[in-house]
Amino acid sequence: VQLQASGGGLVQSGGSHRLSCAVSGVSLDNYALGWFRQVPGKEQEWVSCSGVTDEYAYVRDSVKGRFTISKDGAKNTVYLQMNSLQPEDTAVYSCAADPSIILSAIRDSRSYGYWGQGTQVTVSS
Repeated sequence: VQLQASGGGLVQSGGSHRLSCAVSGVSLDNYALGWFRQVPGKEQEWVSCSGVTDEYAYVRDSVKGRFTISKDGAKNTVYLQMNSLQPEDTAVYSCAADPSIILSAIRDSRSYGYWGQGTQVTVSS
C-alpha cells in the first residue's frame, strides 16, 4: 500500500486549495481514510477522516464548514478541499489509510497503518 500526497503550496488568507492523496496497491473502498496536520513544535492533529462506509465522515471543529474530505473511487484518490483558509491552517498535511479502524478510534493517528509523505500548506495573511 502506497500513499502519495500532493497539492501543497502557498495560499493567501481566504483562499481555497485542494490536497490529493493517490493510493496504490489497494482499493480505497475498503479503507478508512484520514488527513492529519502538524506544525513544528506541536503535536500532530487530525483534520478530517472518513470511515470505510462513506456515511461516516468527521471534520474537526476548527475547520468545520471550510474543509471537506472526499474520495474518487475511479482514481483511487482521496481529497481534502480547503476553503476560507486562515494563517492558522499553515501546517504539513499528511494522508493516512487503514483497512480496520473502529469508529471511536478514527481520529487517532495511531490507528492508521499507512501514511503518505507530508505536503506543506502555507497560508499567508
